[in-house]
Amino acid sequence: MAKFHLAQLNIAMAIDDIDSPTMAPFVALLDEIIALAEASDGFVWRLDDEIDSVPSISIYDDPRVIVNMSVWEDLSTLQDYVYKSAHTQVMARRREWFLAMKEAYHVLWWIEAGVDPTLVEAKERLDHLRLHGPSEFAFTFKSPFAQPMAV
Repeated sequence: MAKFHLAQLNIAMAIDDIDSPTMAPFVALLDEIIALAEASDGFVWRLDDEIDSVPSISIYDDPRVIVNMSVWEDLSTLQDYVYKSAHTQVMARRREWFLAMKEAYHVLWWIEAGVDPTLVEAKERLDHLRLHGPSEFAFTFKSPFAQPMAV
């Protein structure tokens, strides 16, 4: 019987290079926020470059595009982390470090439990959301789709 988890991708356009003094306060908070996510109920997996916590993995040509991808047991546990934890205090400061994006910058989709999403797949989902709006293939917190029925 297949079980499903929720994958998420969010991107942000940094206002400066990641190693700049402007971005230093954000970089200094990363280890704490990553540890909080990994200790949160429902956390399953996150994209990790296994070098350090500085976001160095990208699927975009511009190195200022920061990529974050993770997997959660369900929508409610991800929402709790995003909106009800210390994560909100960091995101309240996002305009210090990131430009406002005119297009969708986060996407959610259901994946089979035990399968890690790929960056290629995540970009495809975000691009689909931008072109077609929310659907079972790619959705948002504001327009969620129910977890598929276990097969």
